[in-house]
Amino acid sequence: MSRAVSVRTSPTAERGSRGLRLRGLVRKEFLEIIRDPSSIAIAFLLPVILLLIFGYGVSLDAEHLPIALVVDRPGPETAEFTAHFQRSPYFEPLLMLRMDEADQAMRERRVSAIVHLRSDFARRRRIGGAPIQIIVNGVDANTGRLLMGYVEGVWSRWLQQRGQEAGEPLDVPVGVQERVWFNSELESRNFLVPGLIAIIMTLIGALLTAMVMAREWERGTMEALLATPVAVWEILLGKLIPYFLLGTGGMILSVAMAVWLFGVPLRGSPAVLFAASTLFLLAALGMGMLISIVARNQFVAGQVAIIVTFLPAFILSGFLFDIRSMPVPLQFLTHIIPARYFVAILQTEFLAGEVPSVVWPNGLALLVMAMLFLGLSRLKSGKRLE
Repeated sequence: MSRAVSVRTSPTAERGSRGLRLRGLVRKEFLEIIRDPSSIAIAFLLPVILLLIFGYGVSLDAEHLPIALVVDRPGPETAEFTAHFQRSPYFEPLLMLRMDEADQAMRERRVSAIVHLRSDFARRRRIGGAPIQIIVNGVDANTGRLLMGYVEGVWSRWLQQRGQEAGEPLDVPVGVQERVWFNSELESRNFLVPGLIAIIMTLIGALLTAMVMAREWERGTMEALLATPVAVWEILLGKLIPYFLLGTGGMILSVAMAVWLFGVPLRGSPAVLFAASTLFLLAALGMGMLISIVARNQFVAGQVAIIVTFLPAFILSGFLFDIRSMPVPLQFLTHIIPARYFVAILQTEFLAGEVPSVVWPNGLALLVMAMLFLGLSRLKSGKRLE
């Protein structure tokens, strides 16, 4: 007579076996990373390339703008006025003799504006008229507005200098005292580079995990994993941990380049910055893993990751374009973009320091996003082959 024997595993032994399985999965993934160094390139080489390209190539500062100076009747006053343009770092003035020549230069886009001093420049200035004519190429509206402000600044400084020399102070109804907070140098790079870190980490996080599950299905190794006692959450965690560490290394490299290469001040707490980066990286890795689980093809997963994560983060995160100036439907759409919240935290931590009313709400939003994408990845995963 046979007797059935049941074997019960203690909770301690079960936890120990889970720990061994998880360590084995993490070790397996690290070996995959070593054999295929594309993940290392994505984590460390891609941030360097993108930061160098965007950090040096993208700028909202308008400098060395080519303008045409047309003087109908040269004289001491016109020479003194045009000298201000020649000494300014914002202009590259070209002296022209006739307006038709300057007009042709603007049509050919050799100059961005024309400053015309008429023949009665000296006389009209003495009687308080407006003796200069400014014609601006408005194709690039932003550069056109900046150029108008620069020319008006040169004009105001010249009038003040002339008034001081003559002992007649310029009668200005309102005195303006400028104070620039947070970015006193008015360097657009200080604003762009922190936001660029969020865009880079979005791309890195999504790409690192977008290929993971799809690669397993393509190589046929997923079936072998599903046949083992390993739980689905252990498979996901075993893939998440190595790429989280890689992404953290890429984040540290990006922050180091921002501070020491581009000279962006870091006024906030590194601990707060690290905590926010952790939440954002988990959200980005969760997005990539969800794409990978659904796609099951490395090429498709990579393309979808770029379209679904990188492009919305680049356009709708506030990195380049102010969200408040977007149409209302797009403003609502930005709330589902994790990079929107991370850009706000980065720019605040780098330039303004600790602002709890900015850090806490955006950090909470990142926590919700991370839980959402990781939870969806778990729901879409299962020990099934279909």
